[in-house]
Amino acid sequence: MTHDELDQALDRMFAEAASPDQQPGAVTVQTDDWLGPLSTVKATCATLHDGLRYREIRILVSSHFETKLLSRAEAGERGDPYRDLRARTPEDSRAPA
Repeated sequence: MTHDELDQALDRMFAEAASPDQQPGAVTVQTDDWLGPLSTVKATCATLHDGLRYREIRILVSSHFETKLLSRAEAGERGDPYRDLRARTPEDSRAPA
């Protein structure tokens, strides 16, 4: 998954959600993808409780994960606290390493 593919998947899931449970809940990312194709994602972490976030959606990075977007229902507590997807801005990208 590339940065653009992530943005497209987030926007599509949010637009097609018929209920809050179907909205974006979390993104699981395999470590190699985080250091490679997704390295341009400018994620933020305001507090440990909030966790790492991109466009207000929680990002979970691990060598044990498959890179994919989870709905709130699929993510369960892993996406808490849930927030609405924020529109993409030019500041959401950083230059490749």
